[in-house]
Amino acid sequence: MEDKTITCRNCGKPFTFTVSEQQFYKEKGFEHEPVRCKGCRDQRKTGRSGGGGNGPRQMHTVTCSECGQETQVPFKPTTGKPVFCRDCFNKNKDR
Repeated sequence: MEDKTITCRNCGKPFTFTVSEQQFYKEKGFEHEPVRCKGCRDQRKTGRSGGGGNGPRQMHTVTCSECGQETQVPFKPTTGKPVFCRDCFNKNKDR
């Protein structure tokens, strides 16, 4: 086994899945590798438990400016500015 670099599903940043973490996953019988970095996993856990001070985030339903798909975003959209679904945002962030 060797360390693996994985791209976080949430923030898109690479993180390392170490050999010791892989061994832990194997010992626990986990079948899938992590898809989020530690920071995003912690943030997700806090959101589920209602911690973080203000409770769960308020989500806003919008239509993606690129593909037209309905999606939700954690911010109030500004009139006249494009809003993208996760897929379209990830495609456009490198431009």
